[in-house]
Amino acid sequence: KYQAILPLKGKILNVAKAHINKMLANVEIRTLITAIGAGVGSNFDIGNLRYHRIIVMTDADIDGAHIRTLLLTFLYRYMKPLIENGYVYIARPPLYRVKRGKTVKYAFSDDIKDKLLKKFHGKASIQRYKGLGEMNPLQLWQTTMDPESRVLSCMTVRDAEEADKIFETLMGDKVEPRREFIMQNAGFVKNLDV
Repeated sequence: KYQAILPLKGKILNVAKAHINKMLANVEIRTLITAIGAGVGSNFDIGNLRYHRIIVMTDADIDGAHIRTLLLTFLYRYMKPLIENGYVYIARPPLYRVKRGKTVKYAFSDDIKDKLLKKFHGKASIQRYKGLGEMNPLQLWQTTMDPESRVLSCMTVRDAEEADKIFETLMGDKVEPRREFIMQNAGFVKNLDV
């Protein structure tokens, strides 16, 4: 019935590398812990949870994916019962707004955008969203906040474990696993921001 929004400023602290005292001193993380209301780590009590859905909403680009991974790593390591009990969701904002006349469609990938353009016979205007901040309030509501039309994915423990593992590989102190991961996956890169 009600939704609360907690805007965070950029990337949160990498909790995979930070000592717990440093983590708890971080303003963004403290704000997140306070907003959720259930404590952290061994003091976490799901009975004190203020919300039944924690929706992580980040930009649809590479930086947004990094921020999302940082947040999921924090939630997995310090508020794991949220994920175990199905309270954590990922919002999928669109990459494009495709409009022809009064018809507006949102595309979540280049493939979907291309299919819409084909359907509209190439006669459509396209808006590429670089971030959520580019959307006006109505567009933000329609694409990420309206319970009737938004696209959400519920995070599972397996998803979080995989994100944590990848994060540890890519951001951890060991160079060799990172090098191996990059060598094995470099050919699959499609959206690289340089």
